[in-house]
Amino acid sequence: MKHLVYFLMVLAFISCTTVRVNYDYDKKADFSTYTTYSYLPEMQTGLSDLDTQRLLVLVDSTMLAKGILYSEEPDFYINIQSASYSASRNNNVGVGLGGGGRNVGGGISIGIPVGQPKLEREIKFDFVDSQKDVLFWQAVSASPFKENVSPQLREENLRAISNKVFAKYPPEIK
Repeated sequence: MKHLVYFLMVLAFISCTTVRVNYDYDKKADFSTYTTYSYLPEMQTGLSDLDTQRLLVLVDSTMLAKGILYSEEPDFYINIQSASYSASRNNNVGVGLGGGGRNVGGGISIGIPVGQPKLEREIKFDFVDSQKDVLFWQAVSASPFKENVSPQLREENLRAISNKVFAKYPPEIK
């Protein structure tokens, strides 16, 4: 029963988490030549150390599943950067007062924000050719973010981000 409750909590958290991802890539890049990777040596993710470790494990397993191996002399580097920001609130209550008559009118309106500000986290993944030092693929994810959640929920959130980001790598070039 305890596992069922935990599963339902994770499912509810994930269903509320909408991960949006924007992709961009160099159309001239030959993605079949990129078979090994490493992380940019001076990478500063902007995440906590524990979240960085969680995300790197997820990236490593995703790359391995795609047949791309970690190497000390890679074909490309991965750079990860993140930032958190307050998203604009969409919930407002409007209070209005107006009057008019005989072609005279006036009005006052006040918008009162309802609820707490929502935190969003943006994580950017850059793939940089190690020989040419040029960016050839990029994904920028944005998703709701809560600071005070359990390690399991943090990992599930990062897993959802990782799955969505790497779903379109390598891109289908038409």
